[in-house]
Amino acid sequence: MQIVDFPLGPLETNCYVIHTESEAVAVDPGGPPDSVLKYLDRKKLSLTHILLTHLHFDHTYGVAHLAANTGAAIFGPEADRFMLNTELGGGGWGMPSVERFEYKTLDEGDISLLGTVCTVLTTPGHTPGGLSFYFPDLGAVFSGDTLFYRSIGRSDFPGGNHNTLCSSIRGKLFQLPDNTAVYSGHGPATVVIDEKRKNPFVGAFTL
Repeated sequence: MQIVDFPLGPLETNCYVIHTESEAVAVDPGGPPDSVLKYLDRKKLSLTHILLTHLHFDHTYGVAHLAANTGAAIFGPEADRFMLNTELGGGGWGMPSVERFEYKTLDEGDISLLGTVCTVLTTPGHTPGGLSFYFPDLGAVFSGDTLFYRSIGRSDFPGGNHNTLCSSIRGKLFQLPDNTAVYSGHGPATVVIDEKRKNPFVGAFTL
């Protein structure tokens, strides 16, 4: 399997495409997905699922368009559904509205994607329903805006909670194997062990 990053939208949200030779899954298409669609077409890939770590507007701008052009099923957190009708879901702070879409919800546990296991982790704190997606066979977790390279997500938006966020990181993401690659919603990728040791917000010297 391969992982390809497409920074999309006004905040350059990392949209990840994970794929085999024939099928693909997208995580957080946060802007017009033209580059994603071109890649899928060039590689002759069928997009089966769109996974949403949370429902802030900068992670959902491209969802409806990508789903309409691929037929992919959309999955996301139930606890964030309220955001679709607030400025957090688009239309606030001078940002455009998000085109409406319907999605199915995910609970914590294992699901099958791309012929392999994906472990859905509940990682609230940035939002009430935040999810992370861990692929053991890839040695990778897609953390949305929960954990970043040497940083953590904001918790000052409605529904956010700093203590919950830190508990999600330490109790879920830091429990993954140390060599797990962390693909965040913004910025560069990192590795679990490096964040355990060096993250100034949740690293070893803050415990």
